[in-house]
Amino acid sequence: MKKAFKWSNLYLWFVFILLYLPIFFLIIYSFNAGDVMQGWDGFSLKHYAELFADTRIIEIVVNTFLIALLSSLLASILGTAGALYIYDQRNQLIKNIFLSLNNILLVSPDVIIGASFLILFTVVGFSLGFASVLLSHIAFSIPIVVLMVLPRLQEMNQSLVAAAKDLGANNWQMLSRVILPVISPGILAGFFMAFTYSLDDFAVTFFVTGNGFSTLSVEIYSRARQGVSLEINALSAMMFVVSLVLVLLYYVISTRSSKNKKRGTRLVTPATEGL
Repeated sequence: MKKAFKWSNLYLWFVFILLYLPIFFLIIYSFNAGDVMQGWDGFSLKHYAELFADTRIIEIVVNTFLIALLSSLLASILGTAGALYIYDQRNQLIKNIFLSLNNILLVSPDVIIGASFLILFTVVGFSLGFASVLLSHIAFSIPIVVLMVLPRLQEMNQSLVAAAKDLGANNWQMLSRVILPVISPGILAGFFMAFTYSLDDFAVTFFVTGNGFSTLSVEIYSRARQGVSLEINALSAMMFVVSLVLVLLYYVISTRSSKNKKRGTRLVTPATEGL
């Protein structure tokens, strides 16, 4: 039987082409022997050589990844604690207030968040630089982690916690041996989301950076105002590869986790039936 043509598939391909075509165009011209994106002068790796010879851009890359790693780690810890606190609330009004406050931060424009942090740091006399960028990235990453972890908590089987209590487990044992293993996929998803958001953030970082400190997004913006160099193409191509590796890594970890969970379920079910 012949399958009916679906316009939704055509629309999906159109969206993917529209999104990825400029990226591939940028990557292809990173290998151009010329200095502009207005003609192909032959294949060359000179722009990658220039990139690795640029000590300032290498330092900025290290700073960017350090900020992203630290902010996502700390946001994962604080966001998980926040999700546990919201989930444990018995007062529905208080729970809804916290959820609303969390969602407001998610939908608030980055410009507003960045300007707010700039005003705050200026009022309290906090110097702008590495610490101000790190604190700002932690702040806007926490709601992302809460959004990833909270559904896992809501899906958790309450009988697991009840069984742990009946077996005499204290609060720390229930948290470390029951709750955290169950919600670990949500924590991992929140970590990767926070990492990618921190990695490509511009608006908030632009407001709170200073004292010679910069990240990739701010540096690329500053250089683009002076004219786009193909060195930026080479940098963007490498960042795209890094992002692709992170996505594949998350896919492998989440797939392995789901397989282990199914294997554990198959082992538990026969034992339960025998009781």
